[in-house]
Amino acid sequence: MSQFEMICHKAGLKVTPQRRQIYQMLTEAKDHPSAEVLFQRVRGVFPNISLDTVNRTLLTLAQVGAAFVVEGSGDVKRFDGGLSPHQHFKCIKCRRIIDFHYEPFDNIEVPDEVKGRFTVFRKTVYFEGMCKECGESA
Repeated sequence: MSQFEMICHKAGLKVTPQRRQIYQMLTEAKDHPSAEVLFQRVRGVFPNISLDTVNRTLLTLAQVGAAFVVEGSGDVKRFDGGLSPHQHFKCIKCRRIIDFHYEPFDNIEVPDEVKGRFTVFRKTVYFEGMCKECGESA
């Protein structure tokens, strides 16, 4: 929680009880929840919180580096509170997102053609495919 507070203070954000709860539930989640899923969980603690508040908070946390949007295609935005280096695999059948860590992916080089045209803030590795369980049941 101290890392979260430090990131918020550095970004000029107040550490409200709602932000703290959203962040805590996000970091405890193993399923990379959408804003809607996290909203349902947070309502157990803050019954009057709105989906818009949860969604805006998640987007703000991603903007300041306290969380990440898990990139992908064809699905709602999913969020990750894990700040340690890791990558993602998403099953296109069951929609699970699984964390994995392959150290060589931590230091991917930015190609010169990209360096010359863009400022890169974040590099990610994301795989889509079918998990073992879904592959065996197909």
